[in-house]
Amino acid sequence: MIGSRRPAFVLGPCVIESEKFVWRMAKKIAEICSVEDVDFIFKASYDKANRTSVRSFRGMGVEEGCQILAAIGYDLKIPVTTDVHSPAEAKIAGKKIDMLQIPAFLCRQTDLLRAAAETGRAINVKKGQFLAPWDVRNIAEKLIAFGNAQFCFTERGTTFGYNNLVADMRSLYWMREAGYRVIFDATHSVQRPGGAGDSTSGDGVLAPALARAAMATGCDGIFMEVHENPARALSDGPNQIPLKALPKHLRMLKAIHAAVS
Repeated sequence: MIGSRRPAFVLGPCVIESEKFVWRMAKKIAEICSVEDVDFIFKASYDKANRTSVRSFRGMGVEEGCQILAAIGYDLKIPVTTDVHSPAEAKIAGKKIDMLQIPAFLCRQTDLLRAAAETGRAINVKKGQFLAPWDVRNIAEKLIAFGNAQFCFTERGTTFGYNNLVADMRSLYWMREAGYRVIFDATHSVQRPGGAGDSTSGDGVLAPALARAAMATGCDGIFMEVHENPARALSDGPNQIPLKALPKHLRMLKAIHAAVS
C-alpha cells in the first residue's frame, strides 16, 4: 500500500484507551475512509512506553493490545499497525500485526530492528528527532542486512532548541531521492515535548497545514492521530485531529496529491 500511486494514510488514536473505545474509533475511521475512497492503515498503541511522567496513562500491554488490534483488522478487513519497544514485543506483535512501527527514540536500536525485520512484516521506522534525513541510510542498511526490504521511514519533526520541534519539508525530498518510501507524521511534528511540565503539549491546529505542505512537497503517505474528543484523550490530546474534521482533511489532501502527481 505504501509507495503505490495512491497516497496511504496511517490513522487512529494515540493509544488503546479501552477495547470499546478502540473498536468504536476503528469502525468510524474505516467508514470515513470508505466514503472518501482512501487507503488507510489503522494505528493504535498498546503501551506508551515513553510517557513524560510516571503518573501518565500507558495502556493495556502487548498481549491484550495486539489481540484486540488483530481482531479489528480481521473483522473490518483493514491493515493494522502498532509500535513495538523491545525485541520480545516485536516477536509477539509480528504474529498478529500487519506493519510494525519502530518508535523515533528507538530507531537506531539494532536488536529491535533485527527482531522486527525477522518477523517478515512491513516496518515503519519513525525517524528520530535527532537524525538528519541522510542518516536513515544506516537504518535501511541494517534492515536489508537482516533480510527485510519492506520498510518505510516516517518524518516526525526535528528537535529545535528546548521543548520544540520543526518539520523540515526538505527531509521528505531527500529521503525519497535516496529511494525510500516516506510518510509524514503531521500530528507528532507539532508536539512540544515536555511543554506542559509533566506531559507533552503541542500546536494541534497546525497539523493539517503541515500535512498539506508535506503532500504538496511529495510523500507516500500521511500519518495522523485521530480522536473523537482530543480534549479528553488519555495521551497526546493536544496534537490529535478531531474525528469530525477528518473527512475534510482527507478530501483536501487527496486533491493536493492529484494536483502534484
